[in-house]
Amino acid sequence: MSFLRTVLNNSLIIHPPGFYIIGFETFPFISVYFIFLSFVYVITVLFNSVVIYIIAFNHCLHTPKFLAVVNLAVIDLILNTCTIPSMIKIFLVKDNFIPFNLCLVQMFIYYSFASLESFALAILAYDRLIAICFPLRQNSVNTLQSMSCIISLTWSFALGVIAFTSGIMTQLSFCNSVRVFSYFCDYAPVFRLACNDYTMQWFAASFLTVMILIGPFTFILLSYVTILVTVFRMKSIDSRVKALATCVEHIILVAVFYIPLITIFTIGFYLRLIDPDQRVLSLSLASCLPPCINPIVYSLKTKEIKIRALALTRKIKIGTDQHKSKPLRDNTSFKL
Repeated sequence: MSFLRTVLNNSLIIHPPGFYIIGFETFPFISVYFIFLSFVYVITVLFNSVVIYIIAFNHCLHTPKFLAVVNLAVIDLILNTCTIPSMIKIFLVKDNFIPFNLCLVQMFIYYSFASLESFALAILAYDRLIAICFPLRQNSVNTLQSMSCIISLTWSFALGVIAFTSGIMTQLSFCNSVRVFSYFCDYAPVFRLACNDYTMQWFAASFLTVMILIGPFTFILLSYVTILVTVFRMKSIDSRVKALATCVEHIILVAVFYIPLITIFTIGFYLRLIDPDQRVLSLSLASCLPPCINPIVYSLKTKEIKIRALALTRKIKIGTDQHKSKPLRDNTSFKL
């Protein structure tokens, strides 16, 4: 294998043509798992596309809350599109090679949208916080303009930080193994293959863990502590139940996304107590399932979206029935 050699700060940097993704090579019944992933991807694309369509084409849903919801749907769609099709391609074509530059691109897209997924859940917590704790000031504080600014800031911050952390991977030399034990071009498994010092990349990975997981998760926890204090100050039990009911779906999303990832990153990345095969399988499930579950558990269960989704389903069904009955009427008139 030929390697690309460049000189950086008087040191030889060796970049391979690419890497081999070998995370699933030793898994039994891997075909069943990839069929399951295909199903997950279809559900992700279908339901998130429905959510985006309904919110985009209904002007009455152009509110701060639904701007945060459509932001989550777009992120979910791109996040699973970044990984699942390439995983299925490896299984179907039996080609697990990925070029060096494409590896960095996949790394950038995955971690950018994993970060944005975490921020999106924090933004939804912020929306609940304002709605429950400051109901009289909600319309003046949580405006469409302020929500747009918050979402734009999270996108700019995440894309900028991940661009830097992905860019510093080009300072590493890969002169030995190019076999990445993961299901995609994962950050830590790639930089650990380097044959020069990767201290900077290790600190970047640690910062990513704090930025993606710990920071937003802490904000969400503090938000719900504040919400609980406010709810239990309410005199009416009905008001308490109603306020808490609006948070249940979001709490499920938070648990599904954060608990597996924090466990895997803590045990796998820092303590290294988890079996590599179990890490790959657990991380792939923890990354791929939330974008599939989010629209089902949260977005499509929202009253406003559910009503419009049912109306859209009836409209499609009526259109299909009319299309099927049209040839039947033509045949009847022909016989007469």
